Amino acid sequence: MDELLIQAIGIKKSFHSRREAASIPAVDGVDLHIHTGEIYGLVGSDGAGKTTTMRLLVGALKLDGGEISIAGYDIRKQVELARTQIGYLSQRFSLYEDLTVLENIRFFAEARGLPRAEWQPRCLKILEFVGLIDFKDRRAGQLSGGMKQKLGLASALVTRPRVLLLDEPTTGVDPVTRQDFWQLIIRLTSSDESSGVCVLISTPYMDEAERCQRIGFMRHGKIITEGSASELRAVLNERILELRGAPLPLLRGIAAQDNGVEDVRTFGDRLHLRLKEPQPQAAIARLQAAIPRAGGQFTDARPIPPGLEDVFIALTHTEE
Repeated sequence: MDELLIQAIGIKKSFHSRREAASIPAVDGVDLHIHTGEIYGLVGSDGAGKTTTMRLLVGALKLDGGEISIAGYDIRKQVELARTQIGYLSQRFSLYEDLTVLENIRFFAEARGLPRAEWQPRCLKILEFVGLIDFKDRRAGQLSGGMKQKLGLASALVTRPRVLLLDEPTTGVDPVTRQDFWQLIIRLTSSDESSGVCVLISTPYMDEAERCQRIGFMRHGKIITEGSASELRAVLNERILELRGAPLPLLRGIAAQDNGVEDVRTFGDRLHLRLKEPQPQAAIARLQAAIPRAGGQFTDARPIPPGLEDVFIALTHTEE
């Protein structure tokens, strides 16, 4: 059954700045509509408002404006009922390092009111799911960074939440652990037992955003665009060129002066050019003529599929 589990309409939150003697908006009119079985990625740089949005959804911060509903519960009027539907993993998950893995997850289970007959099998099942069952008797302080994040996920899942809020859960962990963590998230939303779950995950990593069914790019407290990865990339179809040649500084200068080029960035031993219009062959012809005239070497240029990073940079450039 397709059910709307997160509904946020025009939510706002500002913080007072002594330096500027004014209120600075951290979240400024954000709308979110996330359904069962969906993984929604909230993507943006530091200070974009992602964490504040998460804290508003969980009821840790008071709304300045707008409305939030979690699994049908109004966050203003029914915050405790709403929280029973939420599993939340913050950026800095707090472990009790002197307790074992099992004791930590047991603590979170009992704090949420689960009786022993329910929490004990549930804890063991969750630890097996996240791959920590063999470490259940190890002290949390002796875990690696990635294992601590898996324990954080286990603690968020122990009460069978319908809404999972993950605030940059893979920041600072190694690539293998990031891959393992994402496999857990995908399994969580695709399993029969968890078919009624939705996930909202914030991340600064574009490769992680690719794994989400829908993505919202966030900047200065606003969602500047949203859609699937393919929908977002389509905006720049035929507008990204890969240019190879030498020397790169000369090529970069020539490309930046071309009237059809909007942006130039270095990627290793080549350049990525963003065109103003989807006319790659015309741009290639101009560069092929201009580079030798300036004393450079033109090796080749070709249109390449745009990435989400290209889209985000383009949107940021347009907004500025």
